[in-house]
Parts: sequence; structure tokens; C-alpha cells
Amino acid sequence: MTWDVADAEYTVFIDNEKIGTYAFHNAGATGVDTLGFKIGNNDMTESKEFLVDDIAIYSNVTGTSSSEVFSDNFESYVINEDLDGDGDLYSGSYSAVVKGTEGSNGSEDTDLPIHPNLDASKAPSENFDLSLWNLSVPIDNGEGDGYAKATTVTVKQLNDGYELTDQGGKDYFWTDTKDGGMVFRDYIGGARTSKNTSYTRTELRGMLRGEDTSISTQGVNGNNWVFGNAPDDQQKLAGGVDGNMIATLAVNAVTTTGDSSHKGRVIVGQIHAASDEPVRIYYRLLPGHKKGSIYFAHEPSNGNSEEWYEMIGSKSSSASEPEDGIELNEKFGYEIDVKGTMLTVSIMRDGKDTITKEVDMSNSGYDGYYVNDDGDQKEDYMYFKAGVYNQNNSGDDTDYVQATFYYLHAEHD
Repeated sequence: MTWDVADAEYTVFIDNEKIGTYAFHNAGATGVDTLGFKIGNNDMTESKEFLVDDIAIYSNVTGTSSSEVFSDNFESYVINEDLDGDGDLYSGSYSAVVKGTEGSNGSEDTDLPIHPNLDASKAPSENFDLSLWNLSVPIDNGEGDGYAKATTVTVKQLNDGYELTDQGGKDYFWTDTKDGGMVFRDYIGGARTSKNTSYTRTELRGMLRGEDTSISTQGVNGNNWVFGNAPDDQQKLAGGVDGNMIATLAVNAVTTTGDSSHKGRVIVGQIHAASDEPVRIYYRLLPGHKKGSIYFAHEPSNGNSEEWYEMIGSKSSSASEPEDGIELNEKFGYEIDVKGTMLTVSIMRDGKDTITKEVDMSNSGYDGYYVNDDGDQKEDYMYFKAGVYNQNNSGDDTDYVQATFYYLHAEHD
């Protein structure tokens, strides 16, 4: 969002109403279709703040069309997009960055972020930036010691147009041929990522090193991130500090066979630590229901009991159908945000209030260290995961979970 700043003052019209004439400097967005506009002087002192659907800026007081220097209805941007391309608030151009949906501030009529121009003819990596992700698929790589070990698709392989379909009649990862979404499918019968893991997954794993394989996958290094309360030396070594991940998706299928405590469960996003999981977001649709629930788990690192937080409906295997639940193929969004010891999880839906819960992790043991299975203290580290992590290991091998992602973005300080 850039224009010539030769004129000292600009006249601002918001939603076709003249707001006034200002020495205009900076805008910070709070929506995809709307923009939270902060207008102030060049010293960044804000004088007014607006939520707008449309804006026009003119280089004269009357606001004649011939003097228009900028206008937009803000319908084509996605969250975290830098609208001027350089992000320099003190240069000769003015800037705005889309920071979140309107609903994330507690208001109604949330607009879910969707990657623009999703192309059904392209591979997932051509529609989504997957340059900092690898992918686990439940196909035996033959390297497991007494168990079927899942295959890891490297960052390079994933970004060379990787898709995995028609494997003995099973599909795992591909682009939806109708809407261009990124599809993850995972069957109960499949290879696991480790001997200690009970469930299968088709899931992305954050890889901040990208294709630089000289950096180890594990450890406090350029491939992983740490919480903002970690020791300073860890923060300097890590690939990032604190984290934010936003996704828009639709769950297309859940399992319907097996133990009643397993049916219909799938994890669609998480933060994984070296040994524990600070957050796991679940979607669950019980048999006979049309609408499913959303909840998340927080697993402390110090051995304290796991904590559960219900966002929509209930996590119970015998719960009644949630009146405001989410149906299969219905788009929704989630946001995971960590700043120091504060974890914030939000669930977003078009036209509905955003639901947000905060977890104070001060007593959860995430202080930069953890104790491994041998009783040794080790440095802790974090990474995001997104996709489908099947939470049923008791049903038919051919039963599966599936989700289609329409937006995925992660960032760190």
C-alpha cells in the first residue's frame, strides 16, 4: 500500500464519509475485509482509530476524484500480508500489515483468511508457502525397529510439487480438484512416526531451517523456536522466539469405527515440544451428530496433569450435539499464539464471534528445559504442526480422517 508523499496533508474518506485532513503516516490492519486505521502525525502519535470497509485518500482538502492517491476495499488481502512490500514506516511510503480478523478483537462478522488464487491444477506447494515445512505420511519407510515407521517427506521434496495419491487405493496428500485446497488424509492402519506413538498422521512439521540440512532437525538451533521466557542464550540460538500460527480449514471426514472413546477425533494443529505438547487442537464429531465440537489440550512439561479446554461443544464421548457446532466440510479457523508463558487459542468462523481462551503456562514447567526418559535435563524447543493427526487406533484400518486447508501461516519473533 504505497503512494507518493509529496503533499504534506491528505484528506481521508472512510466508507464514503469525510473523516478529516491529516498528516497521514501509518495504518495497522485488524481484518481481511476491514481495516483498523490509525491516523496520526509523523511522530507516530495516533489521533484517531477506525474500522473501515473502504477507504479513499486524496491530496487535497475537497477530495476530488482527480486528486485520489489511494483507495481500496480491502477484500483481496490475507492475514500477515505486508501491504506495501517494504514494511518501513519511516520511509517515503506509508504501510499497513494485516494482523488479524476483526473477530479476533471480540467483534462479530469474522472473515476467515483464505489464500488468494488457489489453483486446483497445482500441487500444494505451488498454492501454499511450504518452504519451512516437512511432511509426515503413514507409509512404512522400512527403517523402524520392530514397527512400521512413517515416511518423512523433506522440505525439498515437498516443495518440488509433492503429492501422494493412489497408494494401494489410498490417497494421503493432494490438491482438491474443485477449490485448490490442500488436502490431508490419514488412515487408522498405517505407519507411525515413533515406537512410542499410538496414532498415525499426515501432518506438516515446522522446519525453520528450510533446506539447510546442516542444521539438525532437533535441538535449540535454527530449525526450532523457543518460548520468550527461555534463557537468553537459547533465544539467541533458536530459529525464532514465541510463535503464531493461523489456519483456515474444513474437516471433511472423521472415523466412525472402533472404540467409542476414539470415534470422530482428529487433531488439526499443535505446538510440539521436545517431549511434550503445549497445545493440541481437536475437532470431534460423534456418531449420529451433524455438528462437531472443538477443544484443546495443554500438556505441562513438569508432570502436572494435562489440562483440557472446551471451545465449542464438549470433549465427552457421550455429549449431546452442540447447537453451535461445526459440520463436516464447514470452514473454520484457528489461531495459536504464544508470548512467553501465555498461550492463546482462538477459533474463528465467518459471521460469528471469535472464541478465545488463554492459558497461563507459568506453572507448566516450560522454562527452557525438560527431563528426558533417562532422567537427564535437556534444553527444550518448539515446533508447529498442522494437518490431520488421527486419534483413533481401534477402528478399521481403512477408516480415515480428512481435512482441507485453505490458509496456513506461521511466524516468530
